[in-house]
Amino acid sequence: MGRNRKIIKIDSLGKKRLFIYLFSAIILLFLLIVRLLFLQFVQGAELKEEAVRNQLSSKTIIPNRGTIYDSTGKALAISAKVDTVYVTPTKIKYSDDTEVNKEILAHAFSDIFKLDYDETLEKLKTKETTFAIAEKVENDKIVLLKDWMENNKITSGISINEDTKRYYPYNNLASNLIGFTGTENSGLWGLEATLDDILARYSPENC
Repeated sequence: MGRNRKIIKIDSLGKKRLFIYLFSAIILLFLLIVRLLFLQFVQGAELKEEAVRNQLSSKTIIPNRGTIYDSTGKALAISAKVDTVYVTPTKIKYSDDTEVNKEILAHAFSDIFKLDYDETLEKLKTKETTFAIAEKVENDKIVLLKDWMENNKITSGISINEDTKRYYPYNNLASNLIGFTGTENSGLWGLEATLDDILARYSPENC
């Protein structure tokens, strides 16, 4: 005696539903393939270039510089840690991922770093890549910047990089002999220039 087999019959309504499901799946698959082809062959070069811009940025890393002492051991030229603030205007966004208005940014930067408002606004509007908005900034201004970012819930587009600044405790005393450094902390005059190779190799703590 053979086993009874249960035969499941699909009525016309079930067939229609199955057809709709299959048809919808095929349409979605087709749209996905079209989208992938569009991204690869139409926008591929543009997306690749944007990805490189987002991942890579060129910044000059300035090393610490040695201290210059007189014969009695008094420091005549010293380096101290400061910060340089970099911004990428199109990437400065609130925590909800909305972009911050350029006028608001210009007001904040000009107030905190004592910059000209119009010049700051022009830079923020015209420059798309990362650039320094304020160089060799003292810690008190960095605290103000961080507080402003936190209060306004700004989470991206602004970076704070460690830098160094040259100080001369006795101001103009023997300035012709001591000399001075340039924006990249290299010696341009006097002992700063003559001893540049030596001073650039040692941090203030080791001199």
